[in-house]
Amino acid sequence: MQTTVKSVIRLSGVGLHSGAPARLAIHPAGAHHGIWFRRTDIAGNAMIPARHDSVQTSPLCTLLVNEAGVSVSTVEHVMAALAGCGVLNAMVEVDGPEVPILDGSAADFVRAILKTGVRRLDAPVHAIEVLRRVAVHDGDRTAVLEPAGELEIDFSIDFDDAAIGQQRKVLRLSNGTFVRELCDSRTFCRQQDVDAMHAAGKALGGSLSNAVVVDGARVVNPEGLRHSDEAVRHKMLDALGDLALAGAPILGRYTGVRSGHAMTNKLLHALFADPLAYRIRTLTPSECHLLPGAGLEHDRFAHL
Repeated sequence: MQTTVKSVIRLSGVGLHSGAPARLAIHPAGAHHGIWFRRTDIAGNAMIPARHDSVQTSPLCTLLVNEAGVSVSTVEHVMAALAGCGVLNAMVEVDGPEVPILDGSAADFVRAILKTGVRRLDAPVHAIEVLRRVAVHDGDRTAVLEPAGELEIDFSIDFDDAAIGQQRKVLRLSNGTFVRELCDSRTFCRQQDVDAMHAAGKALGGSLSNAVVVDGARVVNPEGLRHSDEAVRHKMLDALGDLALAGAPILGRYTGVRSGHAMTNKLLHALFADPLAYRIRTLTPSECHLLPGAGLEHDRFAHL
């Protein structure tokens, strides 16, 4: 069955790029509502659909823009948390142009969702079933969707910095895998990129409390990594959040090689441009166990 959160969830922090205070509230919504964002600081057309065709190119995050030009950025972590916890309908209110970065992962969003709980709605789930291979390429970067019985992610990265290097991870996202394996993995960057962004007046809210910073073979954060392969896990987290902009759960295998936000968005455009590559499938109640977030219980993840 379709789902929403049981009650309003409120979180606050700073915007990664502006450094300004940012507040967010996730409200319950009815069946077939989907995920929408609403800017509470904007009068008039403040509603922004969480859809792939609302994405505007941005090098450092996923940026959504409505037809009136109203935007909200850095939506990928909260979108990943909603998808990973099985929340299909919600109104996400933000009081400015950015979702709070919190600790740079999706863990705080996940904790709040699990604590609040998810409510089932009296409507079936419609999923996007991938029927044939779709791929996009950009130099040495690739993103692919292929048929599979449930959502799977296969991600590979390759960085010169020895603290990251080459990493690959493959996961099926059903049965709480996102919450268990990916949600606490933080965004990461290189020290030289941090210096350049700060010099250009960007990433003003970034700090060691909300990002992993590497410098060659060294992890700058005094606490070190949460996982030895935290970097590729975070890329998978981002991929889930960006895939959630399809507007419905995907049944298929996503493969990303040095991929990122823009590549995943291009892939969704390519998928929907080919009517033979997918179909909308209505899931029976017994088939809903295939989805991320199915059967999650707060007590099982109290360690988060």
